[in-house]
Amino acid sequence: MAFAALMAIVMPHAVQAQDVPASTRLAPTQDSTGQVPASNDMLDPGSPMALLPDIGVAWPDLAATTEATDTDSTKTDIADLTGYSYRIDGIDAVADAVFKARFDALSTLRIHRGEPSNAAQIERRAREDAALLQSLLRGAGYYDAEISNSLETQGGEPLVVLNVVPGPQYRFDTVTLPGLAAAGDQAAPLRKEFGVAANDPVDADAISVGEATVRARIGEKGFPFAKIDKPEIVIDHATQTATLEMRVEPGGARTFGRVVTPPNTLMNARHIEKIARFKAGDSFDESQLDDLRRALIQTGIVSSAEVKPVEGKAPGTVDIDVTLLPAPLRTIAGEIGYGTGEGVRAAASWTHRNLFPPEGAFTARAVAGTQEQSGGVIFRRNNFEGRDRVLTAQLIASNVNRAAFQATTYSLSGSLARQTTIFFQKAWTWSIGAELAASDERDVIVSTGVARRRTFFIADLPVSLNYDGSDDLLNPTKGFRLGGRVSPELSLQGSAFGYARVQLDASAYQALGDRVVIAGRVRLGTIAGAPRDAIAPSRRFYAGGGASVRGYGFQAIGPRDPNNDPIGGRSLTEFSIEARIKAFGPFGLVPFFDAGNIYTSNLPRFTALQFGAGLGLRYYSNFGPIRIDVGTPLNPQRGDPRVAVYVSLGQAF
Repeated sequence: MAFAALMAIVMPHAVQAQDVPASTRLAPTQDSTGQVPASNDMLDPGSPMALLPDIGVAWPDLAATTEATDTDSTKTDIADLTGYSYRIDGIDAVADAVFKARFDALSTLRIHRGEPSNAAQIERRAREDAALLQSLLRGAGYYDAEISNSLETQGGEPLVVLNVVPGPQYRFDTVTLPGLAAAGDQAAPLRKEFGVAANDPVDADAISVGEATVRARIGEKGFPFAKIDKPEIVIDHATQTATLEMRVEPGGARTFGRVVTPPNTLMNARHIEKIARFKAGDSFDESQLDDLRRALIQTGIVSSAEVKPVEGKAPGTVDIDVTLLPAPLRTIAGEIGYGTGEGVRAAASWTHRNLFPPEGAFTARAVAGTQEQSGGVIFRRNNFEGRDRVLTAQLIASNVNRAAFQATTYSLSGSLARQTTIFFQKAWTWSIGAELAASDERDVIVSTGVARRRTFFIADLPVSLNYDGSDDLLNPTKGFRLGGRVSPELSLQGSAFGYARVQLDASAYQALGDRVVIAGRVRLGTIAGAPRDAIAPSRRFYAGGGASVRGYGFQAIGPRDPNNDPIGGRSLTEFSIEARIKAFGPFGLVPFFDAGNIYTSNLPRFTALQFGAGLGLRYYSNFGPIRIDVGTPLNPQRGDPRVAVYVSLGQAF
């Protein structure tokens, strides 16, 4: 049935003004003298309204009209519409998945499919979708496409059929980029980047991608002031071809000059130049400006950064104008954690991130816990003499009370490190540092179990080097990590002696499908150059706890004194393996198996290992996974707990 017939069934006939008899038309009201009142005379608001005359046309009865007009059952079914379906014929040979996805996203028939609809609504939607198909086909180069629609029934329900005859696909006769030759030896690569050439189909997507690519690449090739006009396409229906012209004015190649910035309280131009990855004299590259913009935001003291090229003072150069808006500079932070053997630990800090410009942060920090109390001040300068180099100095006083020892320590330390960040995860990182510490420590004489207290004066020069080949800093799913730390130390306790602490860490990650990641870790450590008893208890190796062998108390693994307290050792061996399973939503389960031990020898061994196993729960928040691990020792020593619980932020390794 055609749409016109449907419209005749369900829509009443319009009534035209000339169809109303003259006798029924309204006439001006006359007064008692027979005169028509003047237009400025007011009508009596209390007078009754005159009756409306009969217009002579009765309001149609739709049901009666339908019964009188439609005689076959098909028409009667369609008149009482409750829904419809649709089909498109003729596009399978010319429409790819992108074409179909676009039509589905914009189709009016699809959006309202299943809704009760009348004939007028269905006709309008069919016309809109026909126009949509026409537009999409033109974008794909089919300028002679013919589209018609019809209405059928299927299972007693209206079926809209859009019939498409695509016709020939137009192709480009010529494609020119006037002005591009001024780019010199970069003209040919840029022309190739455009990607559209003579005899290619007239494809709007390809043209759009080519234009965007040229705009991006010409800035990366050294032309900061290039101007690119919109592509102009001329269609020739007679020959079924088209011509494309896109004017490109490179504007001359430039090299980087200097950074300029209005006066501000955050950082000067010299410091910004240290953050930038480009140097004066390098060929201009637009992508370096985006990188600098992200790096400035990542400092934490900048809320927004405008980075744009301007004509340089030196011929052939481009200066970089940087305008910064400050972010809130003060932060109050806190954290709380609990671990079996470690007890409750709460920390709070106050930081001013730019107290000593540029990027000189000052932090006051305190820790209160059942086994640890400390306080200190920290100075930190980010991007010190180079991108992502961090200079740190800190003064800390602490009191640590463990089963193995009690230590009251005062330390002054400093370090220079190249760090990785969530925004710029790096493969290689390193640190060098120095520390002076005075520590009053209590432990016991191993042979007798008698308590003793000694004071140690220690100087050390720690150095570390790490490689990160994983795909994510906080929650890796593939790759591996390697790390090494060497710390030569000089200790004065009665007499001076030296030794070296060495630790190696390795971890690997492998995804098994979309929901499971297998992660493994190995840690080995050694202290060479001094007997265990001469080394301060706080400087020995320990194992056990949430970041070590789970299921055991903190630092509880290894040799023990006559009081059954751990005494630490000179070497360390640890292994861990776990399966990180995404269970549902943001939650995950992590079954794990750990092993490790502490040895009195200076080289790590692989014997007499202590084993722990358990199950963890992960909540994957926006800032990283929150971890709850419950473990149990498989071959416990005397005094080890049956169950140990650990709560912290981040994966175990």
